[in-house]
Amino acid sequence: MLPSLSATRGSASNRANVQVAERFTDAKVRKNIDVDLVLVDSYDKLIVDVERYLEQAVRVEGGATFFRLRSIPGVGKILALVLLYEIHNIGRFATVGDFVSYARLVRPEHESAGKKCGFGQKKIGNAHLRWAFAEAATLLLRESEAKRWLARKEKKHGKGKALGILAAKLGRAVYWMLRRQEDFDAQRFWQS
Repeated sequence: MLPSLSATRGSASNRANVQVAERFTDAKVRKNIDVDLVLVDSYDKLIVDVERYLEQAVRVEGGATFFRLRSIPGVGKILALVLLYEIHNIGRFATVGDFVSYARLVRPEHESAGKKCGFGQKKIGNAHLRWAFAEAATLLLRESEAKRWLARKEKKHGKGKALGILAAKLGRAVYWMLRRQEDFDAQRFWQS
């Protein structure tokens, strides 16, 4: 068994100091690791370039909406970009229910003659929005108010369901934020 790596491996210079490939005796393994590290370094540069390009493009196309989404605690550049590009235009959703359904934040119900007959498929809607709202809800938990709210919901529904409820609540808030063209209001969010 190899000793653990003590240095941070986040940047290319740190990886060079750690000498990851030299820790292995087999030449094939060392070569494979060297190739993988070169790929990681090149992907790092490409990802930074793409992020910079998207951030500049979004400032021109939908800058106000982008910064409005960034006003949500825990939502950074990447999450705001995902939300912005997956929602595209909030006006295409007639109601908040249509939006949260499209974002897979609620389960569709089947109804016949006014009676509920079960639930529909879980895979209808946009999986990327579902992921983004789940991430945003998790990042929102850094706030003390969010922790208290989640603790109350966990007692009644359990942790997983409580996080799903928080994600749906956040989805509704985003819908109204974008409809009314307002920034995130934490006081209104936690009181509703």
